[in-house]
Amino acid sequence: MIKGIITFLKAIQVRKAHSLGIFLGSLFIFLGGCKEAYTPDLWDQYFQLMQGEWNEKLTEVIIEDIFTPPVASRIYAYSNIAAYEAMQARDSTYISLAGQLNGLEALPQPKHPENTYFPLSGLIAFTTCAQKLVFAADRVQEFEQNYLKQVEAWGIQGNIRQNSVEWGRKVGEAISAWANEDGYHQRQALPAHFYSEDDSAWTPTPPTYMQGIEPHWNTLRTFVLDSAKQFKPLPPTQFNTDPKSRFFLEAQEVYQTVKNAGEEEIEIAKFWDCNPNIAYFKGHVMMFHQKISPGGHWISITDLASKKQQLSIMEEAEAFAVTSIALADAFISCWDEKYRSNLIRPETYIERHIDSTWFPLLETPAFPEYTSGHSVISAAAATTLSHLLGDQVEFVDSTEVKFGLPARSFASFAHAADEAAISRLYGGIHYRPAIENGVAQGKEIGAWVLDNLQTKKEQ
Repeated sequence: MIKGIITFLKAIQVRKAHSLGIFLGSLFIFLGGCKEAYTPDLWDQYFQLMQGEWNEKLTEVIIEDIFTPPVASRIYAYSNIAAYEAMQARDSTYISLAGQLNGLEALPQPKHPENTYFPLSGLIAFTTCAQKLVFAADRVQEFEQNYLKQVEAWGIQGNIRQNSVEWGRKVGEAISAWANEDGYHQRQALPAHFYSEDDSAWTPTPPTYMQGIEPHWNTLRTFVLDSAKQFKPLPPTQFNTDPKSRFFLEAQEVYQTVKNAGEEEIEIAKFWDCNPNIAYFKGHVMMFHQKISPGGHWISITDLASKKQQLSIMEEAEAFAVTSIALADAFISCWDEKYRSNLIRPETYIERHIDSTWFPLLETPAFPEYTSGHSVISAAAATTLSHLLGDQVEFVDSTEVKFGLPARSFASFAHAADEAAISRLYGGIHYRPAIENGVAQGKEIGAWVLDNLQTKKEQ
């Protein structure tokens, strides 16, 4: 009994119970030996706002596996959809996304709903799906097993635990099967990006001179969009090397912005860098530093906002699912335009036509310039979060603290998205039209997702 109490106390400490009353009530139930009692109201105290921790663990694996930003967005989307689908069966006010998401057919129903704790099923669905999408599947499995030990200490045992795990596993496997049909694996057989000799065309940039990342990402099945081309943005400014031309002036703006950047502009650029694999040199040896992806940053913001708003379990599941879907579709849409316009990066243009000694503040990502990925996905995420949680939610974004950068405060999700967008000009890696038209593209995508995805029954 003493060992059991110690184990339970440790579990409580890990979860950080919200109040002394919850803690004492939990301990009373444990001491009373009511392990088989179905007490969802009590268990909810442990699972509330826990999906952020699941995503944080997934982010760690994504960083370790060095997935590109588009691939990372796909992992977040399917994992969070799985969690939502497993949990929504609990609440009659929420509805399945089956029949709404492209290619997702009706999912199986739980066999024993009266003896299933659906938030636990959500975790299992999340991890079941996630481990099929990453390389370090063992890390996800380890997280799941450690969490199940906590679950047991909280009193979720016997048939309820078994039913919950079985239902979550079934949903996770169903979502994984659906994911396997989206064209992700087929894209690997497609040819690498063809480098045009046109002066306006994108070409690999220093220091890595990597080939174009994910040139066929637009072949993937979208989640809610009709197609990758649905929100095709206005074309970029016509390429020109004449010093009086609009394109030259746009490049000149990038050049001067970086040259005259103050502390604030530099901090903003670095805060929103979100380059998953930054190259640097140690002597003559090139090294790499792994960081969070742009989509991962917005998943973190979703977690921070969920905690600030004290969302319920289903509200949090809804926020993660809808936001991750918007992010994933935004990447598909943006990448469709990138390899269509195939526009030269500022770093290459400025070196050739303005100043051969200039270099940007940030490392230029390995794909064409137009439109700005940060601008598109940030606007899409901010649009969904503003609708779900409110358009005036103030929050402190501490996402980059673990990467050595100070937290930043924002008055709203739109405020954060606007800063993320302009950070690409401060960093020297995008012309202004890619930013402004990218924001417009992202807002349209976010609005479309909200208009065509129903999570709650109509009142």
